[in-house]
Amino acid sequence: MYIHHDMENIYSLVSDASHRDWELLDAYSKTITGVVANTAEAVVHIQVQKQVIDKRTNQNRLTSGSGSQFIISSDGFIVTNNHVVEDASEIKVSLADGRMINAELKGTDSSTDIAVLKIYESSLKALSFADSDSLQAGQIAIAIGNPLGLQHTVTAGVVSALGRTLRANNGRMIDDVIQTDASLNPGNSGGPLVNSLGQVIGVNTATIASAQGLCFAVSSNIAKYIAGKIIMHGKVKRAYLGIAGQIVKLTERMIAANKLDKKTGVYVFEIVPDQPVYNNEIRTGDIIVEFNNHPIGSVNDLHKQLTEETMKQKMKMGVLRNGRKTLIEIIPGEMK
Repeated sequence: MYIHHDMENIYSLVSDASHRDWELLDAYSKTITGVVANTAEAVVHIQVQKQVIDKRTNQNRLTSGSGSQFIISSDGFIVTNNHVVEDASEIKVSLADGRMINAELKGTDSSTDIAVLKIYESSLKALSFADSDSLQAGQIAIAIGNPLGLQHTVTAGVVSALGRTLRANNGRMIDDVIQTDASLNPGNSGGPLVNSLGQVIGVNTATIASAQGLCFAVSSNIAKYIAGKIIMHGKVKRAYLGIAGQIVKLTERMIAANKLDKKTGVYVFEIVPDQPVYNNEIRTGDIIVEFNNHPIGSVNDLHKQLTEETMKQKMKMGVLRNGRKTLIEIIPGEMK
């Protein structure tokens, strides 16, 4: 009697636990399906034609590629990756309703791997950007795209880490990159990474082929800023110094004597002549350790300071010359 009663209680507890698990799984599933239902229409497929040089024949030939993108305004502005549309001679966009439309390239930014396209349609479904500064590791991340040409493929995971960096094709570092374990494949590039509210938290941009579960997206705050600049000006303005430099280690004596914050600097090995930059006070062999009161330890540190705000402005730059820190004046020019 008692054994039978105890077994009934055990079965009841197991059944309740299983029911709660199913409720949790069902809630998760409903979140994913709800997000997909609300966002999929704004995620579109891109097809590009590019002229490339055949290495065997050294002749031009036409090649095709594809990727993902998403609409950010009802009048047809679209965000994707720069590397998807780079050097494209023709760009077509396949909408959710099956229409294939020619797209105009409004501008690109290779330093962040962001590009903006325009199609001349109205009343389009558009996605909004979330504040990526408020993201937390562990929260749901949903990637929607067209991997390998398969439209509206959905993968889900979590935000694995924040604040990563990736090197762009032009050598600059992309800051504030999101790492996720939501699987990405060729063709996912340029598609959105969204949160549980269907807001864009990142633009899917890269994977590490030799690793599983290491996928990366440019954060929504950077993507929104860059897209806005491209829409307004056709490009993102950046400053430059007209020099070539490389990272170099500093001796402990140099660091102590000059009270430096970093153990490395940027060694100037070339000054490019005839540039619209005032760099007359820089000498070959100088080691840049400070720019506009910010410590400089690498070329990437220098790139971070060479923004639109510093362009064509008189700035103080600290260099090590003969082992001693010297302040010189520099006026960065506009990068073309």
